[in-house]
Amino acid sequence: MLPLSRRAILAAPLALRGAASVRQLTRGPKFHWFGYYDKLEFDPTGRYILANEVAFEHRSPRAGDTIRVGMVDTGDNDRWIDLGESRAWNWQQGCMLQFVPGSKDEVVWNDRVDGDFVCHIVNIKSGKKRTIPSPIYTLSPDGKWAITCDFRRLNDVRPGYGYAGVPDPNEAKLIPEDIGIWRVDMKTGARKLLVSVADAARVPYPPGYSNNAKHWFNHLLISPDGKRFIFLHRWRGDKEGRSFSTRLFTAAADGRDLYITDPHGKTSHFIWRDPQHILAWAWHPSKGDKFYLYKDKTDQVEVIGENVMTVNGHCTYLNKQWILNDTYPDRQRNQNVFLYNVASGEKRPLGSFHAPPEYTGEWRCDTHPRSSPDGTKVVIDSAHNGGRQLYLIDRILSQ
Repeated sequence: MLPLSRRAILAAPLALRGAASVRQLTRGPKFHWFGYYDKLEFDPTGRYILANEVAFEHRSPRAGDTIRVGMVDTGDNDRWIDLGESRAWNWQQGCMLQFVPGSKDEVVWNDRVDGDFVCHIVNIKSGKKRTIPSPIYTLSPDGKWAITCDFRRLNDVRPGYGYAGVPDPNEAKLIPEDIGIWRVDMKTGARKLLVSVADAARVPYPPGYSNNAKHWFNHLLISPDGKRFIFLHRWRGDKEGRSFSTRLFTAAADGRDLYITDPHGKTSHFIWRDPQHILAWAWHPSKGDKFYLYKDKTDQVEVIGENVMTVNGHCTYLNKQWILNDTYPDRQRNQNVFLYNVASGEKRPLGSFHAPPEYTGEWRCDTHPRSSPDGTKVVIDSAHNGGRQLYLIDRILSQ
């Protein structure tokens, strides 16, 4: 029988074409994943790669379920280094584990302590830990502040994105005034409500909200210069049924100057290209469902990769020239990871990874590709080789 690492490579046939190579970073009997595509998984040197570890799959997390938090040392035979634990996690985004921007040795993750969600800040070299009394969603470019939303409400309305263990006090309220997006001081944990769910709902939506629409926020991301942030305003009512409608808002860092970047109801994955531009999969009356580049606070919008990036995916920029992206499972249940060259239109496949049929719904295993700081490596989550694990795709571009 082939060694496990060799079998893992053969399970990803497209990854062997060209210069890129694939290797499995984590192994069973436990399962490993990172989560979302817009967090800093690599340390600044590219040596250490963060991950979550869990002992089960294929069901929702319960209040008593604990995961381990750690990192892989790619400079020491992919050795697992344990950092701690979390009781505040989900399948899509883990526990918001990430390196602090600008730091060589500090990481953060969310947890539940004494009935409340909190955030730990841990030094990976010394082990020193401090805890602030608020969870976080995304960090500012200087790492000094964060924004967050209500993970209690998310656990009710979008299983797979919220945290179990703390009931939502607004469960019966359709449009709460006292929850929304908070700014969090990463030194003190002090937080201030910037935009409430009711604030967003009061901004007119010309088609009209459906009857009994319940509103929430999800998917927050601060701009590269720290001056604005994105959030998705979502709601589900009689018309939406099991689905939901969406508007993409941007706002100033203090919560003022709200602007609807995409008003058409179907914004999905997005990323800041630079402080003025946002790439997002969305529906637009000009071209339908496509990736669009929006210029913030204007009506300027253009299609990106019209005939190449033709399906929804988790997109990031390696630089303004290359977009790293993936797909959901295709008809053969393969998830395809690729690069797209904005200038030339070239599509460069990085790998095609099979998603077993039991990985679906809330506990699906999206690849969520994340790049190294120098843009030469990518890490993905994949279940193609006997359970979700991390895989490193190396030499994707020459430096």
